[in-house]
Amino acid sequence: MATPLSDTPLSPLKTVAVVGLGTMGTGIAEVLARAGRDVIGIDISEAAAAQAVATLEASTARAVRREHLSEQERTDALARFRTFTDLAAAADADLVIEVTPESYDIKQQVFRALDTIVRPQAILATGTNALSVTRLAADSAHPERVLGLHFFNPAPAMKLVEVVSSVLTAPGAVTAVTDLAVELGKEPVAVGDRPGFVADGLLFGYLNQAAAMYEAKYASREDIDAAMKLGCGLPMGPLALLDLIGVDTARTVLEAMYSESHDRLHAPAPILKQLSEAGLTGRKSGRGFYSYEVPGSDAVVRDALTPLEGAVLAEGRTVRSVGVAGSGTMASGIAEVFAKAGYEVVLAARTEEKAQTAKARIGKSLSRSVDKGRMTAEAAARTLELITPTGSYDDFAEVDLALEAVAEDLEIKQQLFTTFDKVCKPGAILATTTSSLPVVACARATSRPQDVIGMHFFNPAPAMKLVEVVRTVLTADDVHATVREVCTKIRKHPVDCGDRAGFIVNALLFPYLNNAIKMVQEHYASLDDIDAAMKLGGGYPMGPFELLDVVGLDVSLAIEKVLHREFRDPGLAPAPLLEHLVAAGCLGRKTGRGFREYARR
Repeated sequence: MATPLSDTPLSPLKTVAVVGLGTMGTGIAEVLARAGRDVIGIDISEAAAAQAVATLEASTARAVRREHLSEQERTDALARFRTFTDLAAAADADLVIEVTPESYDIKQQVFRALDTIVRPQAILATGTNALSVTRLAADSAHPERVLGLHFFNPAPAMKLVEVVSSVLTAPGAVTAVTDLAVELGKEPVAVGDRPGFVADGLLFGYLNQAAAMYEAKYASREDIDAAMKLGCGLPMGPLALLDLIGVDTARTVLEAMYSESHDRLHAPAPILKQLSEAGLTGRKSGRGFYSYEVPGSDAVVRDALTPLEGAVLAEGRTVRSVGVAGSGTMASGIAEVFAKAGYEVVLAARTEEKAQTAKARIGKSLSRSVDKGRMTAEAAARTLELITPTGSYDDFAEVDLALEAVAEDLEIKQQLFTTFDKVCKPGAILATTTSSLPVVACARATSRPQDVIGMHFFNPAPAMKLVEVVRTVLTADDVHATVREVCTKIRKHPVDCGDRAGFIVNALLFPYLNNAIKMVQEHYASLDDIDAAMKLGGGYPMGPFELLDVVGLDVSLAIEKVLHREFRDPGLAPAPLLEHLVAAGCLGRKTGRGFREYARR
């Protein structure tokens, strides 16, 4: 009987075989070779093996030019990388990392062959992000030495490595590859075996929803991608990311996730199947959601769906003065944005005192900009002079655009729109900054619903570039055209969307946050590991639990409820853990405790 792997001290993982020299396999080989490991690159295709060598030569040359490597280190790294077309070359490897296509048949063939080739103490790792590690292990002659080692693309740059153990994996194997990941300069996160693991488990549900949103013609591909980059600080929009990952790969991952979860949010959007079967798999084929210069290029080129630059939507209305209703952070931020752009601003609150306090807040914000050298003291003074605080909405009588930024309560907003209808002049545009309520319900509180539109700014308004422009079925074309033009004048990026719950950003963001809560609730991964996975593996500026605590758990729950009520999808039901924390008064940073505890200010 073979000695169990867990009972035998493991030798250091000095020689590593990488099976499959596509983009990911080549990237992993580079990481290993640069870290001093002897790397055996194996691919059945001689052309793929030759391309891997050429890629390594080019990337290490770039590293030398950027002074990340010395010329000698480059020479040594290239000497440590050898390529073969026969699996037998893995015979002396301490660790084999399989990075073949996402197919059980292919991977099982590789693992069965390796069982007869490698030494008994060698560890076998699969790079899958969609298939069951347990199933692959169970089919192996030595399931205790099989685990998952999931790198992220591009492997040399991305810090995250998910170490995936099955119920069959020996602890010694997990320890050995975790130590290796640390030595490679990576941040290993230990996860259990389920499709997508942590990062892709959260990421692909979000990407799928974005594809479905585009397929439903709710928003253009450019607006969906711009909204998520500018509204959430993401490095790429979801549709561009699907093209990078590969539309076919995304479909495979989602099918694996859906087969386990039966959550409709994971059921691949039909457009993914259509594009895959048409061979439009993204960058690698030269066309996916976008069109590219040549296959493999990242240069997007115009196609039939590309919007025309500077296209005139309709003849607009003239906007010289703006009324902002509200005295909170959002209202004062929006007033500051308009004043900086040279608009005369009437800032109205329930009392003169509240309006003055809001103007004082703007003054402090402008002073900080002066201190940081972003504007002169004279420009700050001129900006502040453009803002007139008032305790009466009657002072909106002559404004061209009246915009409310009051509490997210439909009754309060409707009352305010009734007031706007009475005091604002004919032809004035009436706008709401709501992030979750129906804009048309505000419009119906007036006698001029054609003049009503949504302008969803993001917090903090002076810094965030995005504005979601939400037109209802009643909004006039010239109102829509005017608001888009105004957004450009105040140096914001407008994206068009229809009047439905969540618009673009919240409809894609909050289901992702809700799914992260479910992962913790099910004891699949810890808060820290999930936050680390999304920051290191997805390039997110904040992990989901950091973001939830900043947004506020009560606000997050309210938005989840709105989305669930509108779309009636069971997968959108708020996670019970979120409801329990809100009921306990744990609302995030503002109360000192949410998913984490914070020092009280």
